[in-house]
Amino acid sequence: MESKTTTYLAHLLQSCIDKKSHLAGKLIHAFILRNSLASDSFLSNRLIELYSKCGNIGSAHHVFDQIPQKGVYSWNAILGAHCKVGNLHDAYELFVKMPERNTVSWNTLISALARSGFEQKALDAYDSMILEGFVPTHFTLASVFSACGALLDSKHGRKCHGLVIKIGLDKNMYAGNALLCMYAKCGLLRDAIQVFEDMPEHNEVSFTAMMGGLVQTNRVVEALEMFRLMCRKGIRIDSISLSSILGVCARGICGDFDQDDLNAMLSSNVHGQQVHGLMIKLGFKRDLHLNNSLLDMYAKNGDMYSAEKVFSNLPEVSVVSWNVIIAGYGQKYQSDKALEYLQRMQCSGFEPNEVTYINMLVACINSGDIETGRQMFDNMPCPSVSSWNTMLSGYAQSGNHEEAIKLFRELQFQSVQSDRTTLAIILSSCATLGLLEFGKQVHGASQKAFLYSDIYVASGLVGMYSKCGKTNMAKHIFSNMPELDIVCWNSMIAGFSFNSLDVEAFTFFKQMRQNGMFPTQFSYATVMSCCAKLSSSFQGRQVHAQIAKDGYINDVFVGSALIDMYSKCGDVDGARCFFDTMRAKNTITWNEMIHGYAQNGHGYDAVCLYKDMISSGETPDGITFVAVLTACSHSGLVDVGIEIFNSMQQEHGVEPFLDHYTCIIDSLGRAGRFHEAEILLDKMPYKDDPVIWEVLLSSCRVHANVNLAKRAADELFSLDPQNSTPYVLLANIYSSLGRWDDVKSVRELMSDKQVIKEPGYSWIDYKNETQTHIMDNDLKLVDVEA
Repeated sequence: MESKTTTYLAHLLQSCIDKKSHLAGKLIHAFILRNSLASDSFLSNRLIELYSKCGNIGSAHHVFDQIPQKGVYSWNAILGAHCKVGNLHDAYELFVKMPERNTVSWNTLISALARSGFEQKALDAYDSMILEGFVPTHFTLASVFSACGALLDSKHGRKCHGLVIKIGLDKNMYAGNALLCMYAKCGLLRDAIQVFEDMPEHNEVSFTAMMGGLVQTNRVVEALEMFRLMCRKGIRIDSISLSSILGVCARGICGDFDQDDLNAMLSSNVHGQQVHGLMIKLGFKRDLHLNNSLLDMYAKNGDMYSAEKVFSNLPEVSVVSWNVIIAGYGQKYQSDKALEYLQRMQCSGFEPNEVTYINMLVACINSGDIETGRQMFDNMPCPSVSSWNTMLSGYAQSGNHEEAIKLFRELQFQSVQSDRTTLAIILSSCATLGLLEFGKQVHGASQKAFLYSDIYVASGLVGMYSKCGKTNMAKHIFSNMPELDIVCWNSMIAGFSFNSLDVEAFTFFKQMRQNGMFPTQFSYATVMSCCAKLSSSFQGRQVHAQIAKDGYINDVFVGSALIDMYSKCGDVDGARCFFDTMRAKNTITWNEMIHGYAQNGHGYDAVCLYKDMISSGETPDGITFVAVLTACSHSGLVDVGIEIFNSMQQEHGVEPFLDHYTCIIDSLGRAGRFHEAEILLDKMPYKDDPVIWEVLLSSCRVHANVNLAKRAADELFSLDPQNSTPYVLLANIYSSLGRWDDVKSVRELMSDKQVIKEPGYSWIDYKNETQTHIMDNDLKLVDVEA
């Protein structure tokens, strides 16, 4: 009779556990106590489970303490109770006190640690479990693989994979899915695919994990194909699968895009619309999480019309929904619409959270409205480090580095700890402004925060010291980094190039490749610039071959650097040949080719190419006009140059600046049209710049225009008294006319002002080596080590 009563009560308690019926469970507990059944460990274990499920840990512990003979099941019950409420400290103490443990005990602890963000402790507990001779189950391994995935610890994951095969769980779907997720999260897609193919059967979890792994490595098309395969195989599609595939469609295109990217974006939106239809067909129309994913997909694909339509028809709206629509308008550079939705959100009774404000800040920054963004930032009650970083990034992106520095100073007086992003942004601003001392202070702050060895921060330090001319310090930081990625190498190579240490930059580029690093577009563009500055066509051609081999030949920025290199090495025909084969061109590409013709005296070809650029629909900028006006100047096309100069503002809306006036003055001077040059000089806004007068003085020397030469030289003596060029040029003009007394006067003036003429410096490529020479004051050639 007692056995039947116990069984009946156990069933009732199980029903209460399933329904979380706390009050009914307490009534049954009272009945158990009145009928002296409290010593029954089976019922006590159910009671512990009930109170645990209802969050009443105190009552669960009271029941456990009253059990006279506590077996491993009772210990497991109270251990599970503490784990469920997240009381891991007490759970661990209980685990240590357990007189005996079984696999369930270990599974409970490992699972709780992995779920609560203590992944490393979960792995340590698993290792102890194996050392004590316990065989893991598929539940154990699911938690362990989850921890490995969170830590990106593929080494530990592979070791566990070996044990899975050894104990015969490699065909278990639960263990297989967990293993698949681990490899996908670690970015080891080949291993993930192998696990997927080896699984005897798949479910929705298997396909969802594979889609996640594919999209994580930007294999969006294959992720879409995986979903199609899932549909064809008749696998049950749940809300998680649909949310995952909507995330794939949202990843179709992000940021700035060209025509090919536009096609990709439209394609992603079409796929997203198809998934939207499937979602309605499967009856998930009222699922809030799925609706937010759908909203996010349309917003990220820039289809704000559909996003608004989905938003207005949502059966239920959350803060996430508002955040997604605000972020979507931010991505479209429509801060006014984003602000409208923020106001609507607040009027609807929703309280904006940190993500809302960050999305609004991004919207203002993307729209160029930094002031509104700053007002919003200042009104935030307690901005987190992410909000500070967003505002700092906004100032840096808009070129307002001084404000970024000021804001960083404010941050240091707040109770907010800078992170790697904060330091990297502010180091970039220090580099741009050349603020070495402040950069050193940031370096000190990185050491204080133990972030100095972080790759992200270290790359910023290398860039800052390089831009401030401290390449040895940059090299020291680079050499002491525990690990190096391509960004670090690129920063160091760019630092050498910036400081005209082009041989060192090229040497580092070769070392980078020898260390197994694959160059990026930035690597190739930088090293091609070095080859151009060294006028080393031999090394340039080698790099060109490597670019073609690595598949970067169609990159527009690498292509522009190649044109620049060939032009500066004198092979303008080679540059034009490559230019004509480029599939995509932008303003920079056209500018490089026009400038290449200008450098090599092909003025007519430069003007023709400039006209082709206009005909192609490409918009010329200020640099375009510098290039074509330089070409006209060097080739004597004076009237053509004046015509192009006059069209700048009238036809293309480009305001002429110093370089444009310099080109026209040079062109008129070379042609001996000094009267026109003087008229332009008197009208132009850059009369106080030494370059203009240097160019004019040089032309006066060619045409022996002594009066204008004297005027130009006097201006230069006033503007830049320590520059030796005007003294030498004026002296040469006098000497060519036999006016030796005037030559003597100029040399005495030079001596009185202690102006020193810099020695000549040159280099040549000989037998694939660079030989460098200078000319000393006694006109002797002196070798310098390259």
